[in-house]
Amino acid sequence: MAADPDPAGASGRCAWAGQTPLYLDYHDREWGMPVGDDVALFERISLEGFQSGLSWLTILRKREAFRAAFAGFDFRRVATFGEADVQRLLQDAGIVRHRGKIEAVINNAGRAVELCEEAGSLAAFVWRYEEDPQAPRPAGPRAESPQSRALSKALKQRGWKFVGPTTMYALMQAVGMVNDHAPGCPAHATSEAARRAFRRPA
Repeated sequence: MAADPDPAGASGRCAWAGQTPLYLDYHDREWGMPVGDDVALFERISLEGFQSGLSWLTILRKREAFRAAFAGFDFRRVATFGEADVQRLLQDAGIVRHRGKIEAVINNAGRAVELCEEAGSLAAFVWRYEEDPQAPRPAGPRAESPQSRALSKALKQRGWKFVGPTTMYALMQAVGMVNDHAPGCPAHATSEAARRAFRRPA
């Protein structure tokens, strides 16, 4: 989910968090917090791909079903999925039944295995594209950045699918590679502190 860094809403939180409990919990506990675990990163990449054209709330509501369907997003296991698994997933009403997106996750799982061999870990590769917190930021909301475009290009060159610049910027926002909480949002300081303490994958 690419969220605009809007001014804080009436609650002090980012305006996009709204009042839905699932959204609020995701905003308060997860969005913008650094993620360095490979499986967790693969899950986020996959879910951001599934979100394309849909609301993020739809994806959050189906998250546990996605985890069950895709072996907890253990990409080494997902990489072994075949056509029978595709058919199984297309019949799973708990997830988004979109053949292209399902096949993209399976394809990307194989590419993630290759990327681990190349870079040491998925996290080590992805975090190369972290936004410099000291760099000047353009005014107003944005849907992508130079870093997200570079990450998208690098992944596409390696055969990944559903990893466009907007999707990758949403990933960067979600996993703490950029802090897009509104300055007045309580989670902004929490995210910033976590980013400072986070040990970047080597």
